[in-house]
Amino acid sequence: MSSRTTAAAPTLTPARRRQLGRRAQLLAAASVSYNAVEAVVAISAGLVAGSIALVGFGLDSIVEVSSGLIILWQFRHPIPESRERRALRLMALSFFALAGYVAFEAVRGLASGHEPEPSGVGIGLATASLLIMPFLSWAQRRTGRSLGSDAVVADSTQTLLCTYLSAVLLLGLVLNATLGWTWADPVAGLVIAAVAVREGLGAWRGEGCGCAGAPAYDGAEAVAASSADTCCTSAAEG
Repeated sequence: MSSRTTAAAPTLTPARRRQLGRRAQLLAAASVSYNAVEAVVAISAGLVAGSIALVGFGLDSIVEVSSGLIILWQFRHPIPESRERRALRLMALSFFALAGYVAFEAVRGLASGHEPEPSGVGIGLATASLLIMPFLSWAQRRTGRSLGSDAVVADSTQTLLCTYLSAVLLLGLVLNATLGWTWADPVAGLVIAAVAVREGLGAWRGEGCGCAGAPAYDGAEAVAASSADTCCTSAAEG
């Protein structure tokens, strides 16, 4: 699940690269749309039930929205590779934001012993996300690897983390509703936070930038890419 294992992309024709770029944008737009709806439903249901985990899940969806918007921003550029390094840095910040919030809420939940009300809406939402997100993450990762874009792969990891959080949320809500085990969700949340920190550090350092598999350009594109893309140089310096 690491964003640092992206395989070097094969040499792509300009037409194929544009096709993959459009696919990356469509997948990012789908992620943004779904997570925007998910955020509204989760936060609303969480406030009604008094569920810290459910509200936290909704706020995580907002982080997922920002991740998708970063990809859309990157691929709006004529040469998306020139924004790869900045996209990775922005992605890393979203990982850190996710980890920080999940860890904070997990610790607070354990310390306060807060007992939320059962939420049927929350259980349904977590189940839907658990079914949808793995396929979206797989498509994003496949596209990112074909492009040699670690930013797109990092976005797929964000989506995969959302899948894990969906499982954590579902387990926490079900255990709370059936057995009253309020500690299960925050403990698992701390594990997710640790994974998010690891992925964020990898993205920030630019590990697996894909420099060895950098795409070939012709003419002016080669000049623009070499002058604008600082992914490899900044990774070496950092």
